Amino acid sequence: MPLRLEDYALLGDTRTAALVGYDGSVDWLCLPRFDSDACFAALLGRPEHGRWLLAPSDRARPTARRYRGDSAVLETEYAGAEGRARVTDCMPVDGDHPSVVRVVEGLEGRVRMRSLMRLRFDYGLTPAWLRPEGRRLRAYAGPDVVTFDSGADFTVDHGDCTADFTVGEGDRVGFRLTWRGLRHGEPDLLGTAELARTVAATERWWQEWADRCTYSGEYREAVVRSLVTLKALSYSPSGGIVAAPTTSLPEHLGGVRNWDYRYCWLRDATFTLLSLLDAGYEQEAVAWRDWLLRALAGDPRRMQIMYGVEGERLLPEAELDWLPGYEHSRPVRVGNAASGQHQLDVHGELMDALHQARARGVPPDPDAWRVQRVLMDFLESHWRDPDHGIWEVRGPRRDFTHSKVMAWVAADRAVKAVECFGLDGPADRWGRLRREVFREVCSYGYDAERETFTQYYGSAELDASLLLIPSVGFLPADDPRMRGTVAAIERELLRDGLVQRYTMSRHTRAVDGLPEGEAAFLPCTFWLADNYILQGRTREGRELFERLLGLRNDLGLLSEEYDTGHRRLVGNFPQALSHIPLIDTAQNLAGGRGPAQRRSATGRS
Repeated sequence: MPLRLEDYALLGDTRTAALVGYDGSVDWLCLPRFDSDACFAALLGRPEHGRWLLAPSDRARPTARRYRGDSAVLETEYAGAEGRARVTDCMPVDGDHPSVVRVVEGLEGRVRMRSLMRLRFDYGLTPAWLRPEGRRLRAYAGPDVVTFDSGADFTVDHGDCTADFTVGEGDRVGFRLTWRGLRHGEPDLLGTAELARTVAATERWWQEWADRCTYSGEYREAVVRSLVTLKALSYSPSGGIVAAPTTSLPEHLGGVRNWDYRYCWLRDATFTLLSLLDAGYEQEAVAWRDWLLRALAGDPRRMQIMYGVEGERLLPEAELDWLPGYEHSRPVRVGNAASGQHQLDVHGELMDALHQARARGVPPDPDAWRVQRVLMDFLESHWRDPDHGIWEVRGPRRDFTHSKVMAWVAADRAVKAVECFGLDGPADRWGRLRREVFREVCSYGYDAERETFTQYYGSAELDASLLLIPSVGFLPADDPRMRGTVAAIERELLRDGLVQRYTMSRHTRAVDGLPEGEAAFLPCTFWLADNYILQGRTREGRELFERLLGLRNDLGLLSEEYDTGHRRLVGNFPQALSHIPLIDTAQNLAGGRGPAQRRSATGRS
């Protein structure tokens, strides 16, 4: 049975990622990309679905684990009856062939170790054809070719590759698993000393990247760890940013809300872009903008809410019936049918992101403005259309209030592009559109009797996405309508100190199209903290923020949601959309001009 999500660490090379548990087992790895088939899928099943265990033979529990400095290089120490050893894991960043490097070092006495690698391609379905030669193993399965280099003698039996060895004080034994594909050259065989140098080079790469962070506030450790996590979720060949490296980790244990997040949501990527810009990472912002322009090439009016890491449009959804799912949460899905949904708010997020990039001095690209002009032409004709909303409900389209607010944001940023940057466009017409959307939202999306904005026009439901209204500049946080909305959300959506996404009434479940049951969506609680800060309730905002920091695992990682009943993280892990508001709220608490203050000021008309 897989571990609790808190017990996993993330390894990444800005192309794909692995999850390794405190027990030394790599239970999830997709090669060569985030969205490729997994060759280790025990996370969604059992050990027979593929994993790589490297740990003491006597199953000694680890005594400590940590990332080296601000890197994505993981160290885990084990103490047994006869000695202590350390396992260092990483994924080198600078190679064309994704690989996992693991080095065992004896620290004291003698420790018997075991490496047990079980490759199962196609998400645990297909055993590999194994061909050992000395201390190198080649594994084949259709187009997939993997080489495994071992610093210890190994045996192959029934598809398992096992190495039993002992390390004394000062001894080191290295291993490397490398994907090379069917038509790629074979990587050089590296000895343990060379693998140790690879680990050191990987640590330097990450540390140098982290050192570029311009944030120096009191929560710097948490901010930098979140930034490193976001960088690990980026796909460097294209500039795309995935929402998470996993699929089908449930929002409710044993439930059916299990989705594939290994794709680039425009909304999530836009939030990530703004967080990176605020921390001084302009190069990543430019790479994301270039990825966006390629993804929208052809006809920006047919913009999707998500794409593959290279900008792929077709993301068909399928169920893997041979996998029992994480803690029996089925179905296990790959692909995502929500890619075909209409979500109006994405237009506003996109327009805002490109506006904020210009405001922060990112070098202009005339193609970006041409794309924005096309999107505005589409929006002018379609902003009244109902949509599926920010939460991708699998039910009928609605006039979601948050979506209409983001249509206002799109019009506002279009006007600002003309007024502030001298770009060419019908600012007067867009200004009229901005006023029209504002009036409609305040008329139909606001319940004057209850003094709160509602989930969609005419509904009685609440929605935590309404907490974003001040941060995008639609209304000030101290506007009576926003104070009433925050109070209503506190009354009806705050559970055990965390915010639910929306009211889970019988009617809402019908709209959602799925059975009831999910945990608290962590970004929503960060958004509430931001509202407290913007309203001058800084102490409450800080207390809520520090409560959220306490939910991170020992390595500073957050998943999508938190189950207060079971007191554990749930949902895909680690989740970009949880780490993004962590960065933003920390900067908002630093005083002055945090992201929420800057975005809200941008929207003042």
